[in-house]
Amino acid sequence: MGVKGFKTSAVAAGIKYKDRLDLGLIFSEKPAVTAGAFTTSQVKAAPVVIDMDRLKQEGKAQAILVNSGCANACTGKQGMDSALRSSKLLSDALGIADNMVQLSSTGVIGDQLNMEAFETSIPTLVEGLDEGNFGKVAEAIMTTDTVPKTAVKKVVIGGKEITLMGMAKGAGMIMPNMATMLAFVLTDAQVGFVELHKTLVSSVERTFNRITVDGDTSTNDMVLVMANGEAGNPWLDEECADDYAIFQDALESLLRDLALMIVADGEGASKCITIRVCGAREDEEAEKMARTIANSALVKTAFFGEDANWGRIMAAMGRSGVRFNPDQVDIAFNDVVIARDGQAVGKEAEAEASEVLKEKKFNVCIDLKEGNGCEEIYTCDFSIDYVKINADYRS
Repeated sequence: MGVKGFKTSAVAAGIKYKDRLDLGLIFSEKPAVTAGAFTTSQVKAAPVVIDMDRLKQEGKAQAILVNSGCANACTGKQGMDSALRSSKLLSDALGIADNMVQLSSTGVIGDQLNMEAFETSIPTLVEGLDEGNFGKVAEAIMTTDTVPKTAVKKVVIGGKEITLMGMAKGAGMIMPNMATMLAFVLTDAQVGFVELHKTLVSSVERTFNRITVDGDTSTNDMVLVMANGEAGNPWLDEECADDYAIFQDALESLLRDLALMIVADGEGASKCITIRVCGAREDEEAEKMARTIANSALVKTAFFGEDANWGRIMAAMGRSGVRFNPDQVDIAFNDVVIARDGQAVGKEAEAEASEVLKEKKFNVCIDLKEGNGCEEIYTCDFSIDYVKINADYRS
């Protein structure tokens, strides 16, 4: 299964390791309207810099070349030259304009790209283009991920079926601020750049910008959406509000599915947790508090240990920078209220809450009783394996 007008390919190029897929290609048979959301880190990898500039100029793309094994970040002029060289190698092989190529890299920061691997493998990569290789590209972008992450949505607009297909990678260095995370979405919808960009930005804010594994933002974060118009639906814009809303909902739903897959696959993670803060004065304050709780190492290790230590949650709330009255706070794990009006409910409730923490997925619900603000952040626990994975990541 694929999306009309798109082909994909992946090869084991030997960029860092032998005998694993590490170079992927997404190709649109015609230039596709393309929107991107990128890391806000001051330290941006060479591919991010190139992509941002090209999309600003063109608003379209025809190919995405993505590699794992090397982030090509903090690599100076050589890294930029290598990225541009890889783009030219691909555009020549495909017979398309060079500025129609988007680049993406993930892996160790500071290493230079293995250009010999690109030069040797790009012809094979292009030869392998096919409608059925989407899953292989999802494998090629994995680093510490344990599983590939893909999702599909179908909607009908103007009597035409529209397909959205997405992939993502990310397990550690995850707190996107647009995790190391990459996401690519292909759709045959007919939509203009302004509308696609607006929809992407708002959807990213509600999905990828609501997850955290370890509180770290990467140098390479990006989400790219390519829309080639092959579905032949009426043009999507705000004048067709109902149709536009259907597309918006489908894209946000797809990105949320991918975002939650990243959290569930967090490095060493054993639990996927939703932190919901309600009763805040403003939504922004609820989001700020929920994010502080979700990033707390003490809270996350308590989740791993299945310890219903709600005091750690209160402590994180207290340093969130959000003003609230601790004497009126309620905290619940799923439906089990463990603290009411800022005090423990009792040993029986704590025992019930500890049972909730044994589940693979659960919610932490906090009511501040200050107003109508309410937001969610998605996170995971911190395990011993997280430390092991990141202690020897470069070896």
